[in-house]
Amino acid sequence: MNTHPRDILATAQAGAFALPVCDHYSGVEARMRKSLQLQADMADEFGACVFDVTLDCEDGAPVGGEAEHAALVTELALNAPAQARVAVRVHPVDHAHFDADVATIAGRAAQRLTHLMVPKVESVTDVQRAVAALDAAGATALPLHVLIESPAAIHRAFDIAAHPRVQSLSFGLMDFVSAHGGAIPASAMGVAGQFSHPLVLRAKLDMASACHAHGKVPSHCVVTEFKDLAALQAAARKAANELGYTRMWSIHPDQIRSIVAAFAPNEGDVSDAAAIIERAAAAEWAPVSFQGRLHDRASYRYYWQLLERAHQTGVNIPETVRPFLVSNPAGASSRRH
Repeated sequence: MNTHPRDILATAQAGAFALPVCDHYSGVEARMRKSLQLQADMADEFGACVFDVTLDCEDGAPVGGEAEHAALVTELALNAPAQARVAVRVHPVDHAHFDADVATIAGRAAQRLTHLMVPKVESVTDVQRAVAALDAAGATALPLHVLIESPAAIHRAFDIAAHPRVQSLSFGLMDFVSAHGGAIPASAMGVAGQFSHPLVLRAKLDMASACHAHGKVPSHCVVTEFKDLAALQAAARKAANELGYTRMWSIHPDQIRSIVAAFAPNEGDVSDAAAIIERAAAAEWAPVSFQGRLHDRASYRYYWQLLERAHQTGVNIPETVRPFLVSNPAGASSRRH
């Protein structure tokens, strides 16, 4: 292949597959340190960084200790290994400590962060407020991830996703349910109810659609039943295969492997994808036949994205296409033990 498939097959929607499939949150110091160590250990095991670590100020900082917590997560980010993917969730834009969070964290550690997560975003105005704070802190290139947690925010999701600094939208399940004033039952916050209640399901689909319309990453909400790994994996598979999500939150270390496995393509599909891409490149991206089916650039894009997702989840990549994936920003190489 003389031309990189990513250049030939680039589309605005390709950004939806640009991040590791799992985003792990922790806010207690000991757990944040363990999360960063686990990230390094699993990167060695999988040959790719298969999850981000997001250090949490919103739920992690004790009341009255916000400044100290912001300083702590800043030091953790600055001292993380060079290959670490670390982010920080700050307080909402209308919180008294938002500006101080951004000034401390982004002002000192922007070069070590993959992004900044802003919760409770309601509109593009909130995004602009966050961008202004980042720019004032000198973090003019740092991407934003935003958490969509209300019916009004879902209504504006397409506008929010369109903002050029926004890289990903996450769905905030529990706040979304609570925002309905009891009109949605508590069961909709559980692993089963969140995939069956019509208002919750519609909101998830709307948010995913907004992300795909603008080439952004849709990130699925938490599963609070963290000890039920079978239920977690079933939820992750539904999010990935039925709702169009390409990323999911973890709130306990035991959830990470199940999420990665659920979002990973199987090795048979990876093998077919590699063969199709190899054949397409040999034909200079003209239509080709594979196993009795015609393929062209539309399907080539799909199979290339499948290979990128395989790389991000540590699935073994055939040697014929592996050299084109090792530069992927989500990891260093592709293998699974």
